Amino acid sequence: MAPLYTSGIIHVGDLPLGGNYPIRVQSMTNTDTNDIEATVAQSTRLVNAGCEMVRITAQGITEASNLALIKKGLRSKGINVPLIADIHFNPHAAEIAAAIVEKVRINPGNYSDKRDSKLVFSDRAYAEELERIAARLRPLLEICRLNGTAIRIGTNHGSLSGRIMDRYGDTPEGMAESALEFGRICLSEGFSNLVFSMKSSNVKVMVQSTRLLAKRMLDEGMHFPLHLGVTEAGDGEDGIIKSAAGIGTLLEEGIGDTIRVSLTGAPETEIPVALAITERYNTTRAHTQPKNTDRSDIISVSHDRRETMAVSGIGGNYPVGVIAVKNGMNCLLDEHSAVAGAIPDHYLKLLTLAEGNATEMRKQLNNPDLPSTHPLILKNTYHTGNLLRFQVDAAIDFGSLLIDGMGNAIWPVAPDLAAETVNHTAFAILQATRARITRNEYISCPSCGRTLFDIEKTLLQVKAATEHLKNLKIAVMGCIVNGPGEMADADYGYVGAGKGLITLYKGKVIIRKNIPEEQALEQLLLLISGEQ
Repeated sequence: MAPLYTSGIIHVGDLPLGGNYPIRVQSMTNTDTNDIEATVAQSTRLVNAGCEMVRITAQGITEASNLALIKKGLRSKGINVPLIADIHFNPHAAEIAAAIVEKVRINPGNYSDKRDSKLVFSDRAYAEELERIAARLRPLLEICRLNGTAIRIGTNHGSLSGRIMDRYGDTPEGMAESALEFGRICLSEGFSNLVFSMKSSNVKVMVQSTRLLAKRMLDEGMHFPLHLGVTEAGDGEDGIIKSAAGIGTLLEEGIGDTIRVSLTGAPETEIPVALAITERYNTTRAHTQPKNTDRSDIISVSHDRRETMAVSGIGGNYPVGVIAVKNGMNCLLDEHSAVAGAIPDHYLKLLTLAEGNATEMRKQLNNPDLPSTHPLILKNTYHTGNLLRFQVDAAIDFGSLLIDGMGNAIWPVAPDLAAETVNHTAFAILQATRARITRNEYISCPSCGRTLFDIEKTLLQVKAATEHLKNLKIAVMGCIVNGPGEMADADYGYVGAGKGLITLYKGKVIIRKNIPEEQALEQLLLLISGEQ
């Protein structure tokens, strides 16, 4: 498949990024940036695992200044990978960090004056705020220019400014415009050492907004590298499959130059997953500078699910199904992997089967002679006994089509893995792409130096206490910096508010503030049960 978007090339330190260079793998430390020794040690482990860029939180001036000591410690060990400072509310911290590290990441929503979505902005007020933002950015741009420092403009779903919310709402279009506004300011100041990203815990929003950004960038003659990631993806299988589905959908289209897999837990565990994703694509990317060509066929929004007839529990108004062979028969499974019904052979002619990897299946489904009312079954066979390899490939193959509304049932086959494992993965892919919800969704951050409680342990406790419930989106977030924004569409939120303190949310509304951590789980359960 020809790439839909080919980026230009920038350098992050000595590391070339974009074009046809390999897709770069990065991660973020979760140590306290004030603990120099621990941050150096964890960064070393990340690099040894295969991480090519290391991001470190710099939420304040002290933390930003400490980046110099961390960099010195790494360089003394012969570790020369680029370092990235993660900046939020403090422009001065960004300016300090930019003179030290190879890249800084800023969030447009946190550089804006007003966050109240109820405000109404006239054209004049809108333009005036952009002028204020430009004034705040100029010192950072000058420091970056002098030091050769790159900037990632990273938009997060749920943390858009009031100005963007007033004009676009909390939408993929608003996310893309938020980033592009900053990009235009940078270009107007003669600064082009830029990377862009669109992050969301909702895989479909992440894909839609990144596609839209790529198209809008081409429309405006921009060819900057793109960073991909599903933020707050969760832990274990959930996080792996959500990340692979979102990141892989875009990489299948040639969109994306560097990735970060966000898993709750030790950041070193993210790297094997990221490498499993990039391995699928880096073998086909040449190490030569590409010729940029505009493409008008970038998809900017996902497709509505195709209307079909119902055949043996598949299509029509039935939920997206999972098919497996049991007792020699093709069967439709229920959410517990039990047989929900057999599919008689005489029905097979009324079902359209697309078979192969994501690109091959998409090509078959784009056939204009495809029967318009036949339910679509997506099938692929995986000859591997490696569970991670299977999870990543199946999530990309099926997930990239489900995100676009293609498929009434999926049929993964992996003869070298246990049938129960294969079936469980299939339902997890439907859950991750929101094609079919069969259990709770847990949105949780990987934690960083801002997190003041054991988020991995807490997530397991929350899961255990709520596993009897169904179809809820529950967020466990490390801090208030990103938490409320990145859990944008969660039903309930458990957010770190300070050392030993938790704030509980229902939707985007604070219900209980600064609860002692030892009481927070019980209070969360009472909130969910309606006993506020």
